[in-house]
Amino acid sequence: MVALTELVKAADELLDVSRFRDYAPNGLQLEGKSEVQRIVSGVTASQALIDAAIAENADAILVHHGWFWKGEDQRIVGMKKNRVKALLLNDISLIGYHLPLDAHPELGNNAQLAKRFGFIREGAMNKEGVGDYGHLAEALSVYELAQTIQKSLSRTPTVVVAGEHKIKTVAWCTGGAQSYIEQAIELGVDAFVSGEISEQTTHLARENSVHYFAAGHHATERYGAPALGEHLAEKFGLEHTFIDIDNPA
Repeated sequence: MVALTELVKAADELLDVSRFRDYAPNGLQLEGKSEVQRIVSGVTASQALIDAAIAENADAILVHHGWFWKGEDQRIVGMKKNRVKALLLNDISLIGYHLPLDAHPELGNNAQLAKRFGFIREGAMNKEGVGDYGHLAEALSVYELAQTIQKSLSRTPTVVVAGEHKIKTVAWCTGGAQSYIEQAIELGVDAFVSGEISEQTTHLARENSVHYFAAGHHATERYGAPALGEHLAEKFGLEHTFIDIDNPA
């Protein structure tokens, strides 16, 4: 068992949250009991995840997509009221890390995704460290990389073929980072992998000869939260369970 304040402090420092200008608060978002023994991790703090965490008798929920995003309705009504009420009634804390969990070089979403795809990281795509670039051990065709992604994530990616060249160099950024393709183009890589795709992404990819793979927002971000949860569980001797709430997006 560990004090909630000590747990959050350790995670904040590990992820270096103070250096990020983010779209939502990072760290403790809703305070529950003062001591934590059991953590449930998940991608998004949805009602389904909260209900599953309650069934697991969790003391804290650790997610990538938390609450209180910039620009959202600030009122605690409807769906938000139901979520907040469920956590308060069960004295469960909500801890969320957005960009810091994307960027961490070992536990982050991008680092964890690279392990599954066999990407060899060379550096970060930008100064914030959100998104990486690197290479493959051996060149793959578009079809071969699509197969690797499908097998790793159990999800068929949307693929934009942008020429006949094989893929040796690659950049990647999980989630809704399709606009990062412009940074990938500047890096001169053969392909870019992200979670989502927009209408203009297709044209950017084709006209700049960068193969594009949209592998799913949820699917590409399933691995950072459980990696962090497992790290904290080992550090403090806690129980940890990852619960994946299916999301086709």
